[in-house]
Amino acid sequence: MNTTEYTTFMVPNSDELQQLSELYKAMGDYTRMRILWYLMEKEYCVSDLAKKIQTTESAVSYQLRALRIVRLVCSHKVGKNVIYSLQDEHIRWILEETYAHISER
Repeated sequence: MNTTEYTTFMVPNSDELQQLSELYKAMGDYTRMRILWYLMEKEYCVSDLAKKIQTTESAVSYQLRALRIVRLVCSHKVGKNVIYSLQDEHIRWILEETYAHISER
């Protein structure tokens, strides 16, 4: 890694570091991580996600709430259903890059 890459980078301020900690804390849960990876495929409603990960709808709703708070996922309504997706492509990139990192041998 080239050390000059870091010379112009500013260390985040205290509030930003707190937000980063909350983001990674939210991603640090196994069920939430599974939900994020499924949402990389496509949008899902709560009931379909519950079936995918074989848990209750209330458990999925609880986890989605935690992911929404830190802006990892967003939602929109279609009829009576609330449909969830990744907040943006940055989230996909974070997941793909961290997976690439742990996959290095």
